[in-house]
Amino acid sequence: MSKTRSGCLWGVLGVVLLFSLLLNLALVAGRTKSVSANLGTTAKPIERLQEQVLVKGSQAGRIVQIPLRGLISSSIAGRMGDSMVTDLKIQLHQAANDPEIKAIVLAIDSPGGEVTASDIIYNAIRRAREKKPVVVSMGSMAASGGYYAACGGSYLIANDTTFTGSIGVIIQSFRYNDLLNKIGVEPLTFKSGAFKDMLSGTREMTPAEREYIQALVMQTYGRFVGIVAKERKIPEAELRAGVADGRVVTGQDALAAKLVDALGEIDDAYAKARELGGVPDAAVVVYEEPFRLGRLFRFFGAEASQSGKVELNISAMPLLQLEPGRAYLLPSICVP
Repeated sequence: MSKTRSGCLWGVLGVVLLFSLLLNLALVAGRTKSVSANLGTTAKPIERLQEQVLVKGSQAGRIVQIPLRGLISSSIAGRMGDSMVTDLKIQLHQAANDPEIKAIVLAIDSPGGEVTASDIIYNAIRRAREKKPVVVSMGSMAASGGYYAACGGSYLIANDTTFTGSIGVIIQSFRYNDLLNKIGVEPLTFKSGAFKDMLSGTREMTPAEREYIQALVMQTYGRFVGIVAKERKIPEAELRAGVADGRVVTGQDALAAKLVDALGEIDDAYAKARELGGVPDAAVVVYEEPFRLGRLFRFFGAEASQSGKVELNISAMPLLQLEPGRAYLLPSICVP
C-alpha cells in the first residue's frame, strides 16, 4: 500500500512540475517580444533581452553595463548570436533604441583581436553613441583591438594600472621548411599566381612577398591611427611619431597622451554615465539572454555526432592562438 501511495505522490508531483514548467515558459514567451536589429545587411528579428539590476536606483530611467571581455574574434561562439561580435551588437542595438536606457557603460577587458571584428565593434559602438552617451570603463587591458573598439565611446575612463594603447597591426606565420627537410618531407604546391602561397611555411618568402604583406599591415595600421586621431582629436603625425608605435601604456600614460579622458574605476564610469544621461539616481542593469535549451549543450561544448549521440567536451577558455594569414590588433606581449 505504501508503494502505491508513493507512486501516486510522485505522479502528482511530476504533473505539477510539468505544469509549472509550461506555465513559466508561457510567461517568458509573453514577456519576450521581437525587435528588429540591424546586425548586418538585413534586419534580423531577435528576442528582447531581459534586464538584471546591478545597482539599485530611485529614478525613472536606467543605464546599462555591456561587457567586452577576452579575445575579439568572430570565431568565438556567442551566447545570444552567432559570435561574440554579434552578441555585442545585439546588446548595443537594444540599449540605443530603448527609451528607458539613458546611457551605456561599456566595460572593456580585452587584449584585442581580429582587425575586422574590432572594426565592426567600433562601428557598432559609434552608432550607439549617436543615440546615447557611451562611457568606456577599461579594466586590466583595453589594448590594440580593445582600444580600437573603445575609440567609439563618448568618454573613456582607464584605471591607473590599465594596459591600453598598443596601436599597431600584426600578421604572423611560421616557417618550418628546415624541419621538413630534416625529416625528408618535400611539399608540392600548385598555384595560380605568384602570391597565392605567400604565407606558406614550407619555403622562404620572396622580397616581393615581404613588401606586399608589409603594405597590407601598414594600410590597416593607417586606418587604426586615423580613427584614433579623429576620435581623440590628436594630430595623426603626432601619433605616428609618438605613442602609436605599437607600445602598451598604462592608464596614467594614456591620460597624459590624451588617449583617455579620465582615470577611475567602474563606479566612476557609472557616475559619468548618469551625468551624461541626465539621470543622477538611475539604476545600473545588465542584459541577460533569453533561456534556450540549446545553451546548456553549447555551454559544455556539446557536439552531436552523426549517430545522434551528444558528446560533451568540457574545457577551459580557448587559448590565445593567432591563425596564420589573419591580421590582428594585439600587443606583442600577447603574441606567442
